[in-house]
This record gives sequence, structure tokens and C-alpha cells, in this order.
Amino acid sequence: MNRNRDTIAAVVVLAGLTLLAGCADVVKVGTSLGEGSGYLSGEDKQRLDRLAVSTEKAARPMTEKEEDYVGRAVAATLLGQYRLDTGPELTRYVNEIGQTLALASDRPITYGGYHFAVLDTDEVNALSCPGGMIFITRGMLRQAGSEEELAAILAHEVAHVNHKDGLAAIKKSRWVQVATMLGAEAAKEFSGADLSQLVSLFEGSVNDVVKTLVVNGYSREQEAAADQSALAFLHRAGYDPHGLTSSLEKTAGAQTGGANRGIFATHPGMEQRLARARETIARNQWAGTRHPARDQRFRQTAGGK
Repeated sequence: MNRNRDTIAAVVVLAGLTLLAGCADVVKVGTSLGEGSGYLSGEDKQRLDRLAVSTEKAARPMTEKEEDYVGRAVAATLLGQYRLDTGPELTRYVNEIGQTLALASDRPITYGGYHFAVLDTDEVNALSCPGGMIFITRGMLRQAGSEEELAAILAHEVAHVNHKDGLAAIKKSRWVQVATMLGAEAAKEFSGADLSQLVSLFEGSVNDVVKTLVVNGYSREQEAAADQSALAFLHRAGYDPHGLTSSLEKTAGAQTGGANRGIFATHPGMEQRLARARETIARNQWAGTRHPARDQRFRQTAGGK
């Protein structure tokens, strides 16, 4: 009975070490001491060492490669709901602006790179998938009145990728299960049932992100943080940060007027975001500038789309 109690105590201590240190090597030192003092059998030590490794892998952040896979699946799901606009000139134009802003961001490189595309729908929206796939709708392009506003919209979405806001939508318990299964030594011997469970968990993670993008939206804090980063990206890339405030003004006006689909439904608190963006611009003394050549390029390529 005493030995069992001691074993349980050792397990509790080792579990605590795993949580506090986040390092399986620390646990292995503890199990070695436990085995040497007679508290743990050799079999118990091996079992706890395997558990520590699995727990450490489950608690780790998602890798960039995993983020890219999730993002691709999210993009594929969205393309099952919206038709892709394949016009080469418009796609190239949006990508040129988007890539410029991505390079000016705090995270210019992702595992799969940034990609920008247009969705052929009148819905007014812009959506960013984990890893760097970003969509903007034709309806959003029509609402944007200039290249500065288009750049601001894309900068905001790039900021969501920078901040990994899409990944934050995944239920933590769900991804812990995914990571635990992927990190298990027995993964190479998965049964059909194990693979089915893993696929189901992965699909659930993807659906968590899609639901946030299309139905629930990000939190007010996430949106405000994305605005602040977008202003910095615009300034670095040589775009007018006032493009963000003018874009927010239009969306806030439509939202007040009763629009309740797309970005109007998933982006609450536009007036507060607008006020904060204006404060940031004033504090940095960023003067508004006009770019006739950009305005003409926008009208020729995206205006009226």
C-alpha cells in the first residue's frame, strides 16, 4: 500500500514538473531518480517517460508547417462556399499590393508564403486563413474607393495572419488531442479507427476557424490589434494610413444603416475601431497624401469590379 502511495506521489510530482518546465528531459531525470530509489519500477519509468514526451509535444505551439496545413484546409472549405475569381489582371494586382504589405509586416515569411485571391461574390468581406492565404470579395473591392483603402483592407488581414488569430479560434482541447496523437510513438502503427479520429479532430479544428471567419468573427480586441498593426504596415510600405480610417468609415456607416451580412456581421464595434485608428494616426502625425497614379490604377483594374 505504501509503495502504491509513493508511486502515485511520484506521478503527481512528475506531472507537475512537466507542466512547469515543459521539458520531457526534466521528467526523465525525475523518473531515473525514482527508479534508483525504488519508488518506480523500470516499467513505470518507461511508461512515465513516454507520457512526458507525449505531453510535451501536445503542449507545444503549433508548428508553421501545421499552421500551413490548417490554413490550406480552411481555404479549401471557403472555396467550397464561394467561387474564386480567376481573372489574371485583377488577381495579379491584388497580389502585388498584398505581397508589398506582407513584406512590410512583422512576419514577412510564413511556411507556405502569402497568397491573395478574389472571391466572386457581392458579399462585402475579406478573410485571412492561417499561414497566409487571404481572400477579398468583389463586393469589398467595390466598397473600396482607392488603392489606399484596398491596401488598408489587405494590411488588416495580413495582421491577422501575423497575430495567428485564426489559430486562436481552434478549441484548445481539440488541438491537444491532435498533437498528442501526432506525437505518440505509436502513430506509425495507427489503426483505421485512430486515423478516423485524427481526421475528425483535424476537420473540427478547420471548422473552428471557418466558423470564426464566416459566422462569429474575431473579438473586438483582436480586431483592434489588427488595425494597429495594419497602420504600421501601411506606413512602412509607403501607403497612406488614412486609407484604413476611410475604409472603416464606410463599413461603420453601412453597419449603422442596417447591413448585417459578411463583414458587417462579423466585425462589431466599427465606431470604436475608427476612433482608435484616428488617435494613432494623430499621435504619429501621419499626414494624408494623394496618389493620382494609384487611384487611376485602381479604377482601371479594380474599380467597378
